[in-house]
Amino acid sequence: MLMPKRVKYRKPFSAPRIKGVAKRGATVSFGEYGLKALEPKWVTARQIEAARIVISRYAKKKGKMWTRVFPDKAITKHPAETRMGKGKGAPDHWVAVVKPGHILFEVEGLDLDTTKRAMRMASDKLPIKTKLVSRR
Repeated sequence: MLMPKRVKYRKPFSAPRIKGVAKRGATVSFGEYGLKALEPKWVTARQIEAARIVISRYAKKKGKMWTRVFPDKAITKHPAETRMGKGKGAPDHWVAVVKPGHILFEVEGLDLDTTKRAMRMASDKLPIKTKLVSRR
């Protein structure tokens, strides 16, 4: 699972909503095709990993893949059957804050049909609407 090696603060503030569009990471920089987010959402490390596995299965050894998102925000949670109060819960899982327009994954060295199938399968693993974009 993806997670930071170390963080400055263990329990960050959770922002009430994700505003605006992606300013950085909004263009296909490394590969030929990319999977672009169309809506704002938190994407968990498990979801990123599931999508990465699907794309790598399609790419096999002939293609190359880049993951352009990283879960660097800790989400805290109280244990089950715990009364309210008593401070903030312990870190439970990690999420990446994704804004509309952000490129999530990039691939290179695959034909268009294989890329479309791989990205569609990866998109099914993610909680957001996405679209396939090309460098050209």
